[in-house]
Amino acid sequence: MSDNQRIAKEVIQAVGGKENIASFAHCATRLRIMVKDKEQIDQKQVENIDKVKGAFFNSGQYQIIFGTGTVNRIFEEVEKQGIEGTSKEDVKSQGKKEGNAFQRAIRTFGDVFVPIIPVLVATGLFMGLRGLLTQNEILAWFGATPDDISPNFLLFTQILTDTAFAFLPALVAWSAFRVFGGSPVLGIVLGLMLVNPALPNAYAVADGSAQPLHMFGFIPVVGYQGSVLPAFFVGLLGAKFEKVLRRRVPEALDLILTPFITLTVMITLGLFAIGPVFHSLEEWVLHGTTAVLDLPYGIAGIIIGFFHQIIVVTGVHHIFNFLEIQLLEKTGFNPFNAIITCAMAAQGAACLAVGLKTKNMKLKALALPSSLSAFLGITEPAIFGVNLRYMKPFVMGLIGGAVGGFIASLFHLQGTGMAVTVIPGTLLYLNSQLPLYILSNVTAMAIAFALTWFFGYKDQSVETASGNGSSVESKTEPSASDVTSSTSTSVTESVNAASRPKVRQLEIASPIHGTLVELEQVPDPAFAEKHMGEGFAIEPSEGKVYAPFDGVVAHVMDKSKHAVILEHETGVQLLVHIGINTVGLKGKGFVTHVKSGDSVLAGQLLIEFDMDIIEEAGLPLITPVLIPSGNEFIASVRAITSGIVQANEKKVLTVEFTEPQ
Repeated sequence: MSDNQRIAKEVIQAVGGKENIASFAHCATRLRIMVKDKEQIDQKQVENIDKVKGAFFNSGQYQIIFGTGTVNRIFEEVEKQGIEGTSKEDVKSQGKKEGNAFQRAIRTFGDVFVPIIPVLVATGLFMGLRGLLTQNEILAWFGATPDDISPNFLLFTQILTDTAFAFLPALVAWSAFRVFGGSPVLGIVLGLMLVNPALPNAYAVADGSAQPLHMFGFIPVVGYQGSVLPAFFVGLLGAKFEKVLRRRVPEALDLILTPFITLTVMITLGLFAIGPVFHSLEEWVLHGTTAVLDLPYGIAGIIIGFFHQIIVVTGVHHIFNFLEIQLLEKTGFNPFNAIITCAMAAQGAACLAVGLKTKNMKLKALALPSSLSAFLGITEPAIFGVNLRYMKPFVMGLIGGAVGGFIASLFHLQGTGMAVTVIPGTLLYLNSQLPLYILSNVTAMAIAFALTWFFGYKDQSVETASGNGSSVESKTEPSASDVTSSTSTSVTESVNAASRPKVRQLEIASPIHGTLVELEQVPDPAFAEKHMGEGFAIEPSEGKVYAPFDGVVAHVMDKSKHAVILEHETGVQLLVHIGINTVGLKGKGFVTHVKSGDSVLAGQLLIEFDMDIIEEAGLPLITPVLIPSGNEFIASVRAITSGIVQANEKKVLTVEFTEPQ
C-alpha cells in the first residue's frame, strides 16, 4: 500500500467514514469536505496524519491542508476508495446551507459588510492620526497651538475622515447587490440616491439646523448619511427585483427597461417605506447597544470580554460589524473595539503559553505562529488550532478577556475606528487613551498566560492527543555508549566535512505587476500562517502572470486555471495562487497559455485573469507567491514584502537550498 493510499484511508476514517462524507472536492492546496455530522470528526487524528499541515472549518467546509501537488494525489486516492468527488462550487454552495436559519442569515449579513471594512479601517486610522496631530502635547513639541493649525489642513483631514461615512449607503447597497446577484453599479446609484444633496442632510436634521421633508403630508424624508439598514434592504430587495425583471423583460429591451424600472421602484420604496422603517429599527438597535455599553462598574466589559470569543466560535460574530459601524457613525467612537481587543489578546496569550510550555515540536510549531496571528488581530488559528483542542486554554483566555474588558470598560476606552485590534489597534488610540489601552491588553494577556501556564495545560496531554505513541522527551541520563557515539560523531563530521552538501542560492523575480505585501495579510489562514510555504503576496495591478525564470510547468489547474506551479532546473518549485477562493469561479475570467509539462522561458506569459470578474464575485485579488513547504532541501526563503514591482524587473525572493557534491 502506498503512502498516499494509506493517508487517504486515514482521512476517511478520521472524518467519520464514507457514510459521513456528503461531498468532497479539492483546490490547489487542500481537500474541501462537507460532512453530515461534525461530531464524528476526530480532529486530533486528522492533525496527526502524515502530510497534513492543518485542518479547520471554513464556510461550512472541513478543509484539510496538504499542499500543492500532494492534495491532487490524496484526492485521487480518496476517489479510489469509492467516494465520488464533486465540484468546488457544489461544495461551496452546500457550505452556505450549513447551520440554522439565524447562522445563515448572519453569514450573509457578514458577506455584505466584510468587503467594505477595509475602507472603514482606513477611515478609523485617519481619525486616530488626526487626533494625534491635533493634540496640544504633540503641537507643543513644535512650538504650536491648535490655533496655528491651517484651516485648509483641517479641511483635508475632514475629507479623509468623513467621506466613507457620508456615502456609506452607497458602499452598503453596492455590496448587497453584489452578494444577492444584482448589478453592483445599480446598487451604487441607489445608495447615492439615498444621500443625494437635494435631500435634507441627516446630520443637519439631527442637530436641528434642517427639517425633514414630509411627502404626502405624513411621510418624513431625509438623507440617509451614515445609515446601514435602509441601504442593506434596498440592496437586498433591489437585487432580487432586478433578477425577476431580467427573466421577464425581452432581451431587446433589457438594457433600457431593467435598470430604469429597478431604480425607479427601489428609490421610491427606499425613500418612502424601507428608509423610514429600517432607520427607526436602526435607532432602536443603537440605543440597545449603547445601553449595554453604558452599564456601570465595568460590567459591560466583563460580559462582552468573556463571551465575544465564544460568539466567534459560533460563526455569527459578523453582526458586530454592523454595531461598530453604527457606533462610529453616530458617536464618532467605538467602545466595543477596546473590549473585544482584550478578548482576542487573551486568547493569543493562552495559545502562547501552550506553545512555550509544550515540548511537542508539532504543537509548538502550530501554537507560536498562531499566537502571533492573534496578537495581530486574527484569533481563529489560535482558537481552533490550539485552545479549543485542549479546552482549558480557551477557558483561561475567556477569563483573561473578561478582566481586560473590565478595565477597558471601567476607563471608558473608545477607538476611533474598527476592525483592527491588539497590536495594530494601537493606531486607534493615539491620544491620551493609549497607556490605558496598553494596560488593559497587557492585563488580559498576563492573566490568560498565567492561568494557562499553571492550571490550563499539562504537557502530558500532548502524548495522548498525538496518538502516535511518541514520548514527549526522555528524562534519562546519557549512557556511556551515548558519550562514545557523540565523540565518534564529531570525528566523523571532521573527516566527512568535504562530503557535506553545498548550499546554493536562487533569486526569483515577481511573476506579476503590482504591490508587494506580507503573506500574513492574505485573508486565508493556510497562506497567512505559512502552512503552504514561505514567500510573499502581491496586489496585482495587471491581470497577467509571467514566468520569473526558465523552467517547466509542474502543474496548472486545468479547470479552475487559478494556480500554477513552476519548477526550476534546480528542483526549486514556485506556486502562484491567483486570488483567494477563486477556485469557485471554475475558470471564469481565467485564460491559461501553458499546460502541465510545458517548458517555459523567463518572461513568458502563463495565465491571464480578469480582475474585474474576480472583484465582482467579491473575492480578494491578493495573490500568494511562495515556495511550497515539504521540500527538505530548501534551507531558507527570504522575501521582499513591500514596494511596487514590475514582473521580472528585480529579484524579490531569495531561496537557499542544499545540493549534494
